[in-house]
Amino acid sequence: MNFNLDNFFILEYMINPSKRTYWVYIISSIIIGMIFLYFNKNHRKINFSSKLWLHPSARLDYSYFLLSYFIKITMIFPIVISAKSIAFSINKFLYLEYGFNQTSNLSYETIVVLYTITLFLVSDFTRYWLHRFLHTIPFLWEFHKVHHSAKVLNPLTFYRVHPVENILFGFRYSLSIGLVTGVFIYFFGSKIGIYEILGANIFIFIFSLFGSNLRHSHIPLAYFKVLENFFISPKQHQIHHSKKHFNKNFGGYLAIWDKLFGTLKYSCDVKVLKFGLRREQMNQYQTLFSLITTPFLNIFKRKIK
Repeated sequence: MNFNLDNFFILEYMINPSKRTYWVYIISSIIIGMIFLYFNKNHRKINFSSKLWLHPSARLDYSYFLLSYFIKITMIFPIVISAKSIAFSINKFLYLEYGFNQTSNLSYETIVVLYTITLFLVSDFTRYWLHRFLHTIPFLWEFHKVHHSAKVLNPLTFYRVHPVENILFGFRYSLSIGLVTGVFIYFFGSKIGIYEILGANIFIFIFSLFGSNLRHSHIPLAYFKVLENFFISPKQHQIHHSKKHFNKNFGGYLAIWDKLFGTLKYSCDVKVLKFGLRREQMNQYQTLFSLITTPFLNIFKRKIK
């Protein structure tokens, strides 16, 4: 079989455990979704309907998913500084300011556990705040509206993100991972390592395995209320996408930040979910071209008023 560029692109997203569309995560989400639908018959109709999967908003997600890949590799990746560069700079700064200060009091296994947990917590914490700023800072909200313009949700809605937002998240990732890595190298040198499954951080792998793809879906899988104090359930993220609750549930994997900073909304408190922006705004996000250009046009209009 001959593979063209598109085949390799799809293949990369399906075989890479760091991608939300990794085939294992897709299959596990399908299994979880089918179990949910078995016990919740009233949700079967919408989830098996072509009106959902062939909705204009869904078709736009599919097209934008393809476009966003080429935007990332040609425009975004080249300008985002690597986490390795940040880590080197942080380590060099600490060494020049405080001298050599490595310690060997902790075992290698302990350091790996600490590094893995710290990476996950810092990354999730910075993700929470960047996501919250995207909603609360007006000009950033113009770019984030692209993501919230989805009228229906499917796993590829995850990738409906404006290039400017992708750049911000790229810098967030590099800064957070680079900072943690630089500090750990300074204190522990070559002892640092990370617990992984198939090359993915063990925490990311576990969360992705247990239904991360259902967050952008019409399967309102909720956790027990006590559990939703700690982990963001698929329904809690769907609540965030609902028109009345954009200011709730900013968390990525953990709900502890929303709980701590007063933005947590439990699944049991919301019965009706309506996705998308206001009706007059939705008309601005109907094509690939408008998804890219509308934020800039809206910001320009703000400035000339």
